[in-house]
Amino acid sequence: MVPARWTGDHIEAIDAAPVLRAPLLSEEDFAPIAPDLGVWDAWPVQDEAGKPIILAGGRQLWMALGAPRFADPDERHGHARIHLLLHSAEGWRHLGPAMPDGFSPGSREWSGSAVASADLATVALYFTATGRRGEQILTFEQRLFSALATLDLSGEAPRLGDWRELEEIVPIDLEHYMSTCGGPSEVGKIKAFRDPAFFRDPAGGDDYLLFAGSQARSRSEYNGVIGIVRRQCGEQGWTLLPPIVSADTLNNELERPHIIFHAGLYYLFWSTQRHVFAPSGPAGPTGLYAMVSPALFEGWRPVNGSGLVFANPEAAPAQAYSWFVLPDLSVTSFVDDWSGGDDRNFGGAFAPFVHLWLAGDKAGIAR
Repeated sequence: MVPARWTGDHIEAIDAAPVLRAPLLSEEDFAPIAPDLGVWDAWPVQDEAGKPIILAGGRQLWMALGAPRFADPDERHGHARIHLLLHSAEGWRHLGPAMPDGFSPGSREWSGSAVASADLATVALYFTATGRRGEQILTFEQRLFSALATLDLSGEAPRLGDWRELEEIVPIDLEHYMSTCGGPSEVGKIKAFRDPAFFRDPAGGDDYLLFAGSQARSRSEYNGVIGIVRRQCGEQGWTLLPPIVSADTLNNELERPHIIFHAGLYYLFWSTQRHVFAPSGPAGPTGLYAMVSPALFEGWRPVNGSGLVFANPEAAPAQAYSWFVLPDLSVTSFVDDWSGGDDRNFGGAFAPFVHLWLAGDKAGIAR
């Protein structure tokens, strides 16, 4: 399988048309989830078709990375845990860490996805274990893990308990993916084997996990790829497959990749930032990017000719990040540096949802 290529020619196409920008945020557009807690990468507890599960009263159960607020917001990555959140008409409510202390095999927990059983009795969590539990010096080794929990809906707020069946989904395959051990530790240069996002293919029923990876044996420091793991219908084990998209020599991080199936087409979305493009080539803005295809393993082409769906506003180029598209085409993200000024103003909260339109290989924000 040869991955689709995302290249400098695609990025240069961004300048051929006006860049679609997300609305500019003000301080009144977002609020902290809880005192002294910053949150970022978020995902709903979904059903097997990808839709957020709906609880009594129309409530939804979500997860997000969270950590205490630091003077330097980048410090949060060394303290990240997955937190459980309740979303309702009243807003967001913090329910605490999703997994109990000492359960995760990493020194911190990075992004993933979560799938509830049809009867809402259990939730399967797919996540990134970063580092090793108990390590004295933080490392950036990343491993993909799954775990199962019982969903308790008997109380005033949902709870996850009886965590069990913790196991590594697949070990890294160094034939196709670069090791995350011993590499750079600078934010934006860290190598990737993270962010597993669940997708059930409506054609055949196989399950997949999309993830951010780094291409093996690349001659470039900018070697981001989108990897994929498959569990065939009716089977238990997962198989690691070669990447389906490569940005080798162009971009280091194709983060939080995920697929939705819409109007008979597969749309593969990811987030990336301007500063992780190779300095020797063209650089796109920080934004949400995508490819589209009529099939899962061939035919991928960048939407809008470039891959860019929309970018942050020019006045605040790092305003939001980590966009995640839901099947109804609503998009969540978190507020990053929202002010656009010389001093960094980390929001650490949910940004207002935006809504997309998709039409073949074209995409944009619905106004």
